[in-house]
Amino acid sequence: MQKRLHALLDEEEYPEIQSLARQQRMTVAEWIRQDLRRTMKDHRGEVEAKLRAIADASRHRFPTAGIDKMLSKIEAGSRTP
Repeated sequence: MQKRLHALLDEEEYPEIQSLARQQRMTVAEWIRQDLRRTMKDHRGEVEAKLRAIADASRHRFPTAGIDKMLSKIEAGSRTP
């Protein structure tokens, strides 16, 4: 099922969007649909990259302790917990 989307644009924005759509030989509606799809895909990629980074980091073992203990060790120049 399709859904209709109604969006209001500033008068200054529309001619630029219209020009971009014409350059790619498509309607403004199709240009907007494709741009929305591309934006959603990019966003999903960013989320997946962040989740991969968290998963990768969780596989490592780094020294850790309470913040007060870590700060005192840092100040003392120690590299181990």
